[in-house]
Amino acid sequence: MNRFSRFSQRVNRSVRILVAITLTGCFASAIISLSSFTPVFGQDTPKAPILLDGVRLFQVSQSGRYTAQERADEANRVLIEKVKASAPPLSVKLDNSQNLPIIKVDGAHLLTVTEQDAPAGRTANEQAEIWAGQLQAAIVQAQKQRRPYYIQQAILYSIGYALLAIAFTWASSYLWQHYLQPRLPREVKDSEDSRQHLTVELGVRLLLTTFQATLLLSTALYITNLFPQTRELSQKITDTLVASLVSELIPLGKDSYSVLDLVILLGLFTGLIILAKTAKKLLRLRVLRFTGLNRGSQETVAQIATYGIILFGTMVVLQLWGLDLSSLTIFASVIGVGIGLGLQGIAKEFISGLVLIFERPIKVGDFVNVGDLMGTVERISVRCTEIRTLDEVSIIIPNSRFLEGEVVNWTHHSPVSRLKIPVNVAYGSNITAVRGALIDAAKEHPDVLSEPMPKVFFAGLGDSSLDFNLMIWIAEPRLQFRIKSDIYYRIEAILRHRNIEIPFPQQDLHVRSGSLPLEISPQLSDSLAQLSNGLAKWLETQSTATSRENRNNGK
Repeated sequence: MNRFSRFSQRVNRSVRILVAITLTGCFASAIISLSSFTPVFGQDTPKAPILLDGVRLFQVSQSGRYTAQERADEANRVLIEKVKASAPPLSVKLDNSQNLPIIKVDGAHLLTVTEQDAPAGRTANEQAEIWAGQLQAAIVQAQKQRRPYYIQQAILYSIGYALLAIAFTWASSYLWQHYLQPRLPREVKDSEDSRQHLTVELGVRLLLTTFQATLLLSTALYITNLFPQTRELSQKITDTLVASLVSELIPLGKDSYSVLDLVILLGLFTGLIILAKTAKKLLRLRVLRFTGLNRGSQETVAQIATYGIILFGTMVVLQLWGLDLSSLTIFASVIGVGIGLGLQGIAKEFISGLVLIFERPIKVGDFVNVGDLMGTVERISVRCTEIRTLDEVSIIIPNSRFLEGEVVNWTHHSPVSRLKIPVNVAYGSNITAVRGALIDAAKEHPDVLSEPMPKVFFAGLGDSSLDFNLMIWIAEPRLQFRIKSDIYYRIEAILRHRNIEIPFPQQDLHVRSGSLPLEISPQLSDSLAQLSNGLAKWLETQSTATSRENRNNGK
């Protein structure tokens, strides 16, 4: 195993660990978010929060003709006006002169505490004293954060955190581009390594993008949370994000589910797929290899176990997630209609894949011919089959081709196969010597089996040769072309050494002389006569002109 493969395995393990940490963080954030929203959404009595600079202090209930939100809005308006307008320190006092305790801030009426505001086992006065203490501490903190010293300190913290976030973002990108990505294996020959390479690269990219986005968003929310002027905006954004995750927006049957529920379901399915793949590898490497089964049987058992884990795991995950499977009947009917109309091809390949896996006319490791393709079966899935040809090229073939057409499986039940090697010799050759030469050439090759023994058949009398067929048996069908080539080399050498002539195609052409009866039409005869007379006159004219010229030259 080279260093690229080891590095890829280490990165793959790191990706799985990071995925597990991310999923754990999602579950933890979900629990925290749900627990923080319990006082608002988890009780029958509607409540509204009392806020100061975006910080939730406590919640009030409905009182008489005033709703909880109206009481909270009025109290929040008075509270923020007093904090902004009055100089510190502000005093928070209780007025018990009437039937119900009244909380006043700097003499202004803020809130009347009723029995509905107090939980079971606590009076309104006790609840008012608790809220007054919380208000006093919050007001002191709010006035402190409006001082110039705190503003300057918050600005320095904001600059520092922003620079730190930018540095971490740049460092993560630099680490990926200059350290991780160049060390991933560039060229891989095995298809499984190719899928692993793509999985690792996509996983690292996804985690890197998620990390950078989370870092920048967290930094922005933290900076806006430092300043009292922007803290309310930060709190609203945070509440909106959390509410968008925990609000039940997706109805399914009698229940509704939130985006966070879908994220949790996706995380569970991811864990289920990782578990199925890990179980498949453990079966192949730790269990099935010691059972004595061949490679094809091991792959079939591991594949069936993987599909079984995914099937039963999906049912368990959906039940744990809280989905009633009976509510999926409509969805299943829609899927059935879709399969019948638009997914016929996929359903056809899926069923063909199941037939191949369970009936096993071919299996992983078999050497097959499918049409013009010849190669070794590397992988059988429910949709397609991968074949590695003799040219080391991976070809993906739909499963239906193995069931609808003729397939030659050279290693089905037994890898022993017979090869026919045609040989032609010249007429007049000693056929006994020819037979012995062919048998000797076959026996000398190490890949030719001694049982069954090689045989020579007299195929017939050809046009220019005596035709023989040498029959041999081999145990490695994928080496048949090399074996044929080696034996042909040896046959040519032995025949030449034993003075047995190998003929070449010959053809004889016989030409007979004689008169041929030709019939010419009168028009053609007249045309030829006129042409002949014209040619004779032209030759005579040329001859006369030549004679005159010669006499003139002589003078």
